[in-house]
Amino acid sequence: MILSVFLGIDIGTTAIKLGVIEENELLYTSELPLQTYGDERIKYQDGNELLTILQAGILAIPAGLRKKIMRLSFSTAMHSLMPDNETKQIFLWSDLQAAEVIEPFKQTSLAAHFYEVSGTPIHAMSPFAKLLYFQEIKRYPEETKWYGLKELVMSFFTGTSTIDYATASATGLFDLRKKQWSNEILDYLGISVEQLATAVDTDQSFEMLPAIRRLFGFSSDIQVTIGASDGTLAAYASYYSTGRTASLTIGTSAAVRQITKTAQLDQEKQNFCYYLKEDLLVSGAPSNNGGVILAWAANHLAEHPAEFYSMLPDLLAQTEAGAKGLRFWPYLNGERAPYWSNEIKGGFYDLTLEHTRMDMIRSVIEGVLLNVRQLVKLVASDQELSVSGGFFQTPALGQLAADVFGNACYYAPQNEPIFGLYYLLEQPEMMAEEIQQAYLPNLNQQEAYKQIANHYFE
Repeated sequence: MILSVFLGIDIGTTAIKLGVIEENELLYTSELPLQTYGDERIKYQDGNELLTILQAGILAIPAGLRKKIMRLSFSTAMHSLMPDNETKQIFLWSDLQAAEVIEPFKQTSLAAHFYEVSGTPIHAMSPFAKLLYFQEIKRYPEETKWYGLKELVMSFFTGTSTIDYATASATGLFDLRKKQWSNEILDYLGISVEQLATAVDTDQSFEMLPAIRRLFGFSSDIQVTIGASDGTLAAYASYYSTGRTASLTIGTSAAVRQITKTAQLDQEKQNFCYYLKEDLLVSGAPSNNGGVILAWAANHLAEHPAEFYSMLPDLLAQTEAGAKGLRFWPYLNGERAPYWSNEIKGGFYDLTLEHTRMDMIRSVIEGVLLNVRQLVKLVASDQELSVSGGFFQTPALGQLAADVFGNACYYAPQNEPIFGLYYLLEQPEMMAEEIQQAYLPNLNQQEAYKQIANHYFE
């Protein structure tokens, strides 16, 4: 099988990552930071600025390599919403403008029904919630077209405003089973299908605009394939490269994901379930509170913040499981699954004069992992986990995670959306699996954390 020289573009909420891949080998990679604007409530990116940064990133790829690229595709962050006007403001998942209107909607029978139809949790992060808010306050003209990150880049490269099924299925506006925009959800919001982009499958290809092709010095044979969303592609990268259906990523935030063939939804805890390809869905649960909480602890609890991560192995060796009964709720950033609340708060519980700084730091780490444990039990109970993210680059934290979850954790650095794109579209023959590190639960520690978890968040 002849594989394309492939350019994957991953547009996240903090950076654009580019990767040129041939025969499973990463030939070129770069990362370009993105600016988020707004305040505590409003979070958006500037679409015009994003396209300028993306252009500069592509032009930085050596010209000879650019000429060899035969396929270009996109991974984009989920839950973005952009009114199609000159400002090109792209409201991100972290935008909380809709928080006040979505809370009363949650109490209606329609909330449960729309969740069942779309597979998208009812939360302020979703385009459904944002549209509900914008429609209520009449901020934009009635005829406004509503797009997002994927439509922005597809319009730039191909001249067509299109969105893939995976990204569409995370909007709260899409019928997961029928694979089309939900008329009943759109009717409730008072918008029409014509105000949204055309939705196509994740492997749909388009011709690149000639002017854009010439701008970048691409071959006349290059194809633009629409791709999918970052969360589904991260899950697929893990699945394709390791064979494990369950994966966990802990970076700034965290998410547990499961590759599945059938829709798996829980009305109470509201895990998500999104489309990936014709025969595969991705079910999962996200947390706002991963590495961001450790960064907070480093800045505010550690004696020497710069040495925080290097001192953790010694700290964990010198303290005991459960931090002498000290509990830490990690909800400093609100929380998505399993609570779906912007009002939930974090803090220490059962703190006494006997607790030391080291106990406090250990309890912060345990609180983060015990919260993620709830998501693991919801999505991937009793399964091996393919794990990735900066958290697992510290072996002591990887071992602690395995002990807390009671699941074997295998560090797989290839859990990147760009590789997910490559595997999804090129279907290469995989090399022998290479695992950098395996973390197997210590049975004594596992049992200790099982007991601790029983009443930790009560």
